[in-house]
Parts: sequence; C-alpha cells; structure tokens
Amino acid sequence: MKDCNEQMKGFERSEVRMSEDDRADIYSKAKTNRDRLKNGLARNESPKSIGSRTQGSYAMRTMIQHDRGDYDVDDGVYFSRESLKNDKDEDKSPEDARKMVSDALQDDRFADQPEARNNCVRVYYKTRGYHVDVPVYRENRTKNPFTGEEAKSYEIAAGDKWRASDPLANTKWFKDENRNRSSDATANGNDGQFVRVVRLAKGFARSRYGWSDKIASGFAISKLVADHFSEVQSRDDQVLRQTLRSVSLVLALNSAVRHPVLNENIAESGDEKTKFFKEKIDESLKHLDVLDKLDCSHEEAMKAWDKFFNTDWFSKQPDPAKKSQAEKASGPAVIKQGESRYA
Repeated sequence: MKDCNEQMKGFERSEVRMSEDDRADIYSKAKTNRDRLKNGLARNESPKSIGSRTQGSYAMRTMIQHDRGDYDVDDGVYFSRESLKNDKDEDKSPEDARKMVSDALQDDRFADQPEARNNCVRVYYKTRGYHVDVPVYRENRTKNPFTGEEAKSYEIAAGDKWRASDPLANTKWFKDENRNRSSDATANGNDGQFVRVVRLAKGFARSRYGWSDKIASGFAISKLVADHFSEVQSRDDQVLRQTLRSVSLVLALNSAVRHPVLNENIAESGDEKTKFFKEKIDESLKHLDVLDKLDCSHEEAMKAWDKFFNTDWFSKQPDPAKKSQAEKASGPAVIKQGESRYA
C-alpha cells in the first residue's frame, strides 16, 4: 500500500483535530455555565450539586473540527440521590430533575434560553457555533454489609427513567485504550495512533453534508475502532484503512455495538445508523484501491484520499520524493567564516 503516513498525520493535525485554542474556548463556556447553574440553583432554592465534570468526546480528546460549527461539549452535573426528593420525600422524576436544572440556567442574556431535552439540558451559544449539553446525574451510595465499604454508582435522567450510566468510566476506558495500544501515546491522551485513528474515522463520518443525522454516533465509532484497531507504527493511513475494513466485515454480520463499560449495547442489532456507517465505508474504501498499485504515484494517492474524505487538502501536498530530489540537487548550505545560519 502506498505510504501516505506523512500526509495523513498532517491532515489529522490541521483539518480534523480540534485546536487547543478552540478546546479552551469551549471549556471556558462550560465553566461559565457551571457558575450560572450554581447561582441559579441557589436562587431557586433547589438542591446543591455535588460537582460537574466534562465528559464525552471533549474529555476523551476526540472532538473534531466541523465546517458548519456544530460543536457540542457535555458537562454533566451530579447530585446526591438524597437531595433529589419531591415534597413527599419520593425520588424526583428524571423530567423534574432536568426541569430543575433548566430553570436554574435561565438567563436574560441568552438569545435562546436553555432547553430541557430528553437526555440533558441544552445551552445554546449560536454566535460561537456550539452548544453545551448538561446531562443530569444522581449518585447512589451503597454499603457492603460484610466489609462495610461504600460503593458509588451513577444514573442519568434519561427520558422518563433513571438509567445506569458512568461517563467517567467511559473516559477512563478510552484513555486506557490509547495508552495501552499506542506506543506513541502522550500522557494527556491528546496523541497516540489509536486516538488519531478514532478522530480520522469520526472525521470521515462527518465529511459529507447530510450524513450527521443518519450515521453512527461518535461514541459508537470510537468503540468500533477500539474493537478492530491494531497498531502499525508510523502508518496511520494503513491502520485507518484496515480498521474500517474490519469494522465493515463485522457490521455485515451484526450491526449491534457493545458498550465498553456497561452491560448494554450502544447500538442494537439492526440499528440503521451503524448500517449507514457500514454502507458509506464500503462506498468510500473503493476509492483507495489505487493505493495497492506497485507504481501508484503521489498524485494518484492524494486524489484517492481526497475522494475518501471529500476534501481537496491532500492534492495540495507536495510529493516528498520530488522535495527530496530538489534538496539533493541544491547541495548542502555553505556558510562562510564569520557568518551565521540564523539572523
């Protein structure tokens, strides 16, 4: 297969991975939102939260750039179960818990007020091109009758039920995957072949207008990549292609995707979004067949990757072979005595 690792890593850095400046901007909005929520809960004499945590793709560092600015960050708020009671000392319903948080977040400065949705409260920052989702969790504490040790578990206010959920465990799982399976993983989890391939797979899934509402979720894609990733050092291009081939083969047999932490599925068998993901993988991988030609040129390879990602970025990249030949032809730099290479 034609080696395009240099270009693939460059594409991931400049066109797919979210910049640190954008991450910082989004996080600042989440922190401001936390202060608004804290003050709003106190204003409304509602229960005090026990904390907030960023989660999802932001925490896993798999957020990607989006041409249409449709960014979102999940910033969950946690309450003790004991604090979420109604007037009859019964557990507050998921709907009431989300409404309580939504009411606390109301602010006249918003053009569109925060909205209680099915699984979270959404806060809109339309002028910035993103929104903050605030899922509502309750913390359960149980004591082992034999050891006396206390255990914590979490439930999310999802729809009309409190459902088992542990986003912090999801983040730990993902970071462990990157650290254990990428020889070049960084301590903060922002780099490593595994996380780069996940971002590239998500970038592919968001590369066409009209796909977003039809294709597998980012978390499902992350799990599918984890199930089929196998490191090949210095070959992100090869690993991406092989991983997506393996994903397609498995989805042909069963479109269900197992949750990495909970005893449940992210997507069930027959799920239309994972089936759509497989369909688009199959259509797009055909563009890469030219990479297997022994005499595949740089231009052919770049056009193939452009078609795969629906971009023109690759075709703008210079041929490394021609660059190397030009450098050899120019010869080494000659520095006269008393001169410096640097200004």
